[in-house]
Amino acid sequence: MENRAGVFMNQPSGYKSFFPKKLPPEPMINMDLEMLKLLSDADRKLGRLDGITQILPNPELFVAMYVQKEAVLSSQIEGTQASLTDILDIGADMNKDTEIQDVVNYVSAMKYGLTRLQTFPLCLRLIREIHAVLLKEGRGSNRNPGEFRTSQNWIGPAGCTLSNATFVPPTVPDMNVALGDLESFFYEKDDIPSLIKIALIHAQFESIHPFLDGNGRVGRLLITFWLCSEKILSQPLLYLSYYFKINRLEYYDRLMAVRKSGDWEGWIKFFLKGIASVSDEATESAKLIIQLKEKYSQILSDKSNNNYIKLLDHLFETPFICKNSAAEFLQISYPTASTIIEEFVRQNILTDITPDQQRNKRYCFVEYVNILNRGTEL
Repeated sequence: MENRAGVFMNQPSGYKSFFPKKLPPEPMINMDLEMLKLLSDADRKLGRLDGITQILPNPELFVAMYVQKEAVLSSQIEGTQASLTDILDIGADMNKDTEIQDVVNYVSAMKYGLTRLQTFPLCLRLIREIHAVLLKEGRGSNRNPGEFRTSQNWIGPAGCTLSNATFVPPTVPDMNVALGDLESFFYEKDDIPSLIKIALIHAQFESIHPFLDGNGRVGRLLITFWLCSEKILSQPLLYLSYYFKINRLEYYDRLMAVRKSGDWEGWIKFFLKGIASVSDEATESAKLIIQLKEKYSQILSDKSNNNYIKLLDHLFETPFICKNSAAEFLQISYPTASTIIEEFVRQNILTDITPDQQRNKRYCFVEYVNILNRGTEL
């Protein structure tokens, strides 16, 4: 249905910009049998993911690691080459400072937004604040962090112009109207299922494209913030960047189909499949981490020295370590820390990742990092 989602408007300089219609769509979403089944699957799997966090040995730690994983994936979509290992292995010699800064900024923006949501509603002001954190340093820091754009932007291949862009978002006046309408939709009391509502919100935000840079990352953060603000998730564990990354072309095609032909149904079905898929992956990762923790806790249970278990717990927070940092964390002597590290190596908990070095050796909790790394390989 052409013009169902919005209209392309001729501008005086010759290009056409998109002006999105207010949500919800008219006619309303067709809840056919396929849509109902996908919604049921997504709800069930998201609920199972939320439930498993209640039995995690340290849910805050798992969340912290998943925030970093999401930050890497979301930044990779934008072309960042930093990997999760780069972020976790803070002792490594790296030449990706700018790209690592992108990921660090994303983690900071996620934490900032979740903290603010405890006392502040999800609104345009908060979105601007989150954007300011996201682009505070590094790439994009000269693109008006924390401010909606005051000039026209466009989307397309490198070197394209307004006249041959793939998509031109609303003009600034139209953008301001559309943003106000979207904020009103946040609070609208309706019977739209929550997962369908956030699918509509995300697509609308990406069509409005209110920033000069960082729209994709903010739009993906918005999904998590919405689900947490609505108490659908008790922990921020649903991250769709993995799904969007491996289905990148379909993701962009589905959004364009909404704009050009009003195919909200196709977009929502794609989105719900993503929620189900990513919920499954996160649930499986949580189970594997629980099993890993139980496996090595059992192996170390006969150690009379409690420092063995303390270090094991620490490795789930810091999976890269050296003997000096272990001694500092455990507040013990270097020789005692060395003995514990060497026992961890014998038990295949830690792997020496600097075999050619005699001094300043670094070790990695490889099994754990492999679980976290799933899907983040470039």
